[in-house]
Amino acid sequence: MYEQERQKVEDVKQRFDHLVASLQLTQKAARLAQLEQATASPDFWNDPQRARSILQEIRSLRQLVDSCATMQRHITNTLGLIELAAAERDESLAPDIQKETAALVAAHQRFEFERTLSGELDNRNAYLAIHAGAGGTEACDWAAMLLRMYSRWCDAHGFSYSLVDALEGDEAGYKSATLYVVGPYAFGYLKAERGVHRLVRISPFDANKRRHTSFASVDVSAEIDDDIEIEINEKDLRIDTYRSSGAGGQHVNVTDSAVRITHLPTGIVVACQNERSQIKNRATALKMLRAKLYQLELERREKQAAADYAAKQKIEWGSQIRSYVLHPYNLVKDLRTGVETSNTNAVLDGELDPFIEAYLRQTAKPT
Repeated sequence: MYEQERQKVEDVKQRFDHLVASLQLTQKAARLAQLEQATASPDFWNDPQRARSILQEIRSLRQLVDSCATMQRHITNTLGLIELAAAERDESLAPDIQKETAALVAAHQRFEFERTLSGELDNRNAYLAIHAGAGGTEACDWAAMLLRMYSRWCDAHGFSYSLVDALEGDEAGYKSATLYVVGPYAFGYLKAERGVHRLVRISPFDANKRRHTSFASVDVSAEIDDDIEIEINEKDLRIDTYRSSGAGGQHVNVTDSAVRITHLPTGIVVACQNERSQIKNRATALKMLRAKLYQLELERREKQAAADYAAKQKIEWGSQIRSYVLHPYNLVKDLRTGVETSNTNAVLDGELDPFIEAYLRQTAKPT
């Protein structure tokens, strides 16, 4: 009765064992133990640059070792449940076993996929910034729809998130909004969303019910920990304070606590207004700036800075990575991979994995 489920688990186990062997997990676990022992040395911080490099390697190795251990326990527990039910011939456990097997298969597929996320910052948290483009009020509303879409995607993956900055549109939506996303491989996944997103629909703001096209850009940068040193000269910064926007009433902010920082050499602008304290908002904004500057440096190393920052495409016709058509038909199509679906409601409710995974597999570096 349980032979089919047992075979599914055995197949997962075989693929997992093969992947673990290719990852040289035993050697990496030994390397992790060696590095963790080194951090206990009294002279560990005598060379700060070397110490930071070691801590970064420890973090990466620990995440891999812990993920493999979790996957191994899942396989062992599922096999144990099947063997117990089979030995006792207990058919009442069939629904639980089928559910557990399906969860194991899905977990292993994600585990396999995450092994392709081998970038230096892929396992970090992320800042996702949305900017309304050509289209006025329509574009601002589209930016709000994208913000909801990514929030739903985070909910589905168990990621936590907070709105660290938002500039509301004149009539609706947002001119810009920034989400801070916390979760395993948040940046690794969300970096696939960088680019211009195009919406075609019947405008709810047009009394004549005409079709409108709107654009919004999405930019994603990884959170940078304090152990990664990014030098920022105070003379290169323009810091502006302003009153945070809000719903009014007793929650309205009557002080200039919001902070906007412009990095003059690069033109990068970051802002934060989610705290009542100007000091806290400034610290968060500086952290976002460090993340963007580090991302810029990584892209410069890969000779992509000219495309991604120095000469960013305009947020308008001909520059989109994905189109969302709601009229005269329903279709979401990624122009980079060709992945498409007519279930536009599901996509706008956060079902982005087919698009994200197709793009990341297409651009994955061979290991």
